[in-house]
Amino acid sequence: MIRKISAIAFVLALMTTGAPDAREVIDLNRGWRFYRGDAAGLQSPGVDDRGWSIVNVPHDFQISQPWVEPSPDEMPDLDNPVANVKSRLSARGFKEMGTGWYRKRFIPLEDWRGRRVLLDFEGIMLTGDIYLNGQLVGVTDYGYLGTEIDITDRLKWGESNIIAVRADTGRPENSRWYTGGGLYRDVKLVVTDATRYFTRHPLYITTPVVSDTLATVKIEGEIACFSADKAMDVRLDVINPRGDTIYGRVVRLAVDRRRQIREYLIDSIEVKVPELWSCESPALYKAVASVYDGDGSVADRAEATFGIRSIEYSPEFGFRLNGRKVLLKGIANHHTLGALGAAAYERAIEKRIELLKEFGFNHVRTSHNPYSTSFLDLCDRYGILVVDELYDKWLTQYAGGRKEWVEQWPRDLPEFIKRDRNHPSVIMWSLGNELQTLWEIPYADWGVTPYRMQRELLRRYDATRPVTVAMHPRGRNQATDSLPAPLAMETDIAAYNYRYMYFPGDSRRFPWMIFYQSEANTSNMGPNYFDMDLDRVIGLAYWGMIDYLGESHGWPAKGWNEGVFDISLEPKPNAYFLRSFFKPDEPLVHIGIVDRYYGTEWNGIKVGSTRMSEHWNLPSGSVVSLYTYTNADEVELKVNGRSMGRRLNDRKDSKTRNRILWDSIPYKPGYIEAVAYDKGKRKPVARHRIETAGRPQKLVMDFDNRHWKADGCDLQHIKVMAVDDRGRRVRSADAQVTFIVDGPAEIAGVINGDIASDELSVGDKRRLYNGTAVVILRSTGLPGKVTVTAEADGLDPATVAVATIESSDMTISL
Repeated sequence: MIRKISAIAFVLALMTTGAPDAREVIDLNRGWRFYRGDAAGLQSPGVDDRGWSIVNVPHDFQISQPWVEPSPDEMPDLDNPVANVKSRLSARGFKEMGTGWYRKRFIPLEDWRGRRVLLDFEGIMLTGDIYLNGQLVGVTDYGYLGTEIDITDRLKWGESNIIAVRADTGRPENSRWYTGGGLYRDVKLVVTDATRYFTRHPLYITTPVVSDTLATVKIEGEIACFSADKAMDVRLDVINPRGDTIYGRVVRLAVDRRRQIREYLIDSIEVKVPELWSCESPALYKAVASVYDGDGSVADRAEATFGIRSIEYSPEFGFRLNGRKVLLKGIANHHTLGALGAAAYERAIEKRIELLKEFGFNHVRTSHNPYSTSFLDLCDRYGILVVDELYDKWLTQYAGGRKEWVEQWPRDLPEFIKRDRNHPSVIMWSLGNELQTLWEIPYADWGVTPYRMQRELLRRYDATRPVTVAMHPRGRNQATDSLPAPLAMETDIAAYNYRYMYFPGDSRRFPWMIFYQSEANTSNMGPNYFDMDLDRVIGLAYWGMIDYLGESHGWPAKGWNEGVFDISLEPKPNAYFLRSFFKPDEPLVHIGIVDRYYGTEWNGIKVGSTRMSEHWNLPSGSVVSLYTYTNADEVELKVNGRSMGRRLNDRKDSKTRNRILWDSIPYKPGYIEAVAYDKGKRKPVARHRIETAGRPQKLVMDFDNRHWKADGCDLQHIKVMAVDDRGRRVRSADAQVTFIVDGPAEIAGVINGDIASDELSVGDKRRLYNGTAVVILRSTGLPGKVTVTAEADGLDPATVAVATIESSDMTISL
């Protein structure tokens, strides 16, 4: 097994074992020096960086920058039909663009001599320049993909070496959303054998035959061999989901001296009665390949988890997983993580996946770029189906901005596919988004030629999944074109953003087409699900279900706020509407009180939604409208025990299905309650009750991570809430809360659900919004007790204690 250890742990390992493992993966995430700004020569070893900030990776240097309010003369950019530009920085989260520098010192170990030493950056946002000892050694032109740099011949032995990285967020127009900036994903140092080794993302694992009784697993690997031998030995071990080795064998591979780096078929094996990977039971196997030196010692190792599963697509049934129809119930969102910005913390991603699973989601479309490796690992573990997307528009402007896209994609695409192809969660490749409306993309044919070229290269690296592009299907003129865009006729899957109403007609004229609603809007939630032929389509992905920074419809909103979860991950009332049809077998009823309707259009689509609240504290004499969301047959509404009537769930009309509108409901302090029934039955199947809350009296807190690892990266989300003397949440409470942390942890972010707040998500203070706020703690490398106290004027404080536990996988950073 490949050990992933810190530099300190690495030294200890050498002392205790006498020799390093075949492959060492050393975490470089902790202890970087950071400078916000730019100047000539900051890559030089002689720069005095003692006054720079000390930061840990993942790090987003934009998230701590002040908000930049637009000047009065800033106007919407109506010349850009594919971007929501209300003012200069509205798309980028009202954070100024800029540059950040990172520097880190290390001393190479003597045991590395004669071995191969690599720097591995998983992502530098938006573009990056990498220096070693003052010399440029690598670049990243597209921040969503990583790079590997061989620094073996550039190391200075017996003295300090300096890694310097310049990260640039580009110009405002280089993205249509908030990207963050800096070393926002993991940084590692990798040490391997210099003569025989596995290349970057070397293993390719496929399951060409899958059944309940037997599966075939094919393992290929790219290996470099610079020895004079005519053959080399490679051992393959396969480990089942319970940790048992079910296969182990050494195979001899012939070496082609004309091709020192090449792909080999390592082995093809049969697994009897396999444990199939599915959404409900995401069973994961592991393959470990070891290549031997001529003397019989292990030269290098590579490993990958994989799932045994089959996927099928057809116009008749849409999508099948392991022979069973599965409907994609999904989300299309950007990669950022609320208070943490773009910093790719695994626990923050996991918390979102847990939330999505709770509300019935089984699918994520990675709009509009590759997410982190940890995201896909989590989707593998939780059974989330992924449409993996490479780009937004096929324009230099949106692909980093400093290198021509036509030169860039041949490098980006192999890195993307090889990195992600072993993940069983990935069921479809998407090469771009809403680009067929642009004549100016390369080759001036609305994307057909560049799509064909990319698909051809993609299939060189993976031919097991279909390929698509998310698009507005009416191409050049969405209002009048009677035929789908030419690109829609080229893709394996017809992925339409919002235009699901074309599915029936296009299906009749082009019966081979397979339909997927790659974006669906909140304002039409319900009809855009129920009006599809759910037996035949692949499914859908709702746009922006979690509020996020950037793509603001105008100051003071700092971002998108049309989701069903706010930016602090609190569900809004209409989240339960979505849950009612995403999880139809779980009885549900939920009240949402109408505040007002907010409407806006973007790309010709109405994206606004009804603003609703979930409290029963209203002015005396108020009369309200409200919805009861339910998947039951009937709902009775009561105010202080008095029935307001009993109404049927009209499932014949997609506009009213699962949501019952109640007008002219008189407000009276006390409570309002919705009770759901199956038709004709007296026993309720679900209830939801909202009580009038009293004055806020105290704060209460709860934490979410019961296994908080002391690995320097794991997070603890602690929610603070204002309650009255009976413990009821007081949604009107908006006091400023100060957080005091004692123990081996540090505050990584603070957040509430108010997308219009002028507060920053750094520091130790945050106002309550709808009665709540969240503080996010990051562990250090030391286990121990952490005590957090929340204080606010006029409220009794709250304290919670939780321990960080020693990490067993030796991934502690310096």
